[in-house]
Amino acid sequence: MSYKDEWLLLEANDDIDEIEHREPTEEFLFYRAVASGDVETVRKNCEQGRFVEEEGVGVLSRDPVTNLKYHFVITTAMITRLCRQSGMELEQAFRLSDFYIQKLDDLHTEEEVRSLHDEMVMDYTQKMGKYYRSDTNSKHINACKEYIYSHIKDRITIEDLADALGVSASYLSRLFKKETGISVSAYIRAQKIDMAKNLLRFSDYSMIEIANRLSFSSQSHFIQQFREVVGMTPKKYRDEYYMIQWDIEMPAGYHGHDGADNASGEKQQ
Repeated sequence: MSYKDEWLLLEANDDIDEIEHREPTEEFLFYRAVASGDVETVRKNCEQGRFVEEEGVGVLSRDPVTNLKYHFVITTAMITRLCRQSGMELEQAFRLSDFYIQKLDDLHTEEEVRSLHDEMVMDYTQKMGKYYRSDTNSKHINACKEYIYSHIKDRITIEDLADALGVSASYLSRLFKKETGISVSAYIRAQKIDMAKNLLRFSDYSMIEIANRLSFSSQSHFIQQFREVVGMTPKKYRDEYYMIQWDIEMPAGYHGHDGADNASGEKQQ
């Protein structure tokens, strides 16, 4: 019997209809979280043990350890390419991939594979976070950006930033504008809108849920701010760009393990 015939028999089996695979949205949000350097989200995902969950995940091997190894390789490949597209140096991205995949040869338990998975995704995430924060700005402005990045879901004021950095609000405001060319409030708004764009593209959160998650004062305020920055309403943006492409080709038939509740990155427009 050919492999094609074997598949046709399997497909005709009623049992196959009982297998429901996870929607691709949440795993892609996880990949984006890694590529955007979102340490908090990726660490939370690892703590929840999403990689070793079985429900809604494709079975690539009857052997549990081999099955996890196959998923590990696919996850590593996806993350490598997304990190590369997001700015990681090509050789660094692929050397990291080779290093971690080679480590699989020495592992023989599911727990060992899971542990390596968590180490691998955190390594990529931390390197991407460092990449995004490395620039020519002063120490205070880099620290300011890092605070905004880490508290993007909160309502952030110039006073909050000044207190965190131990400087006056007026000094920080002047310094930020001098070094970046925009005000602190404009920078915060831009970062929140970037996050909102990705939630609109890669999640099913409603407008009010997105507004609340990013601490806009109201749904109408979120819509107004979004329209001012993007040039269209959040609804129109979602209608035009929702899951329009992943920027990378998914392996045929792959149903991944990982999920996340936010991520960044979007298609070039």
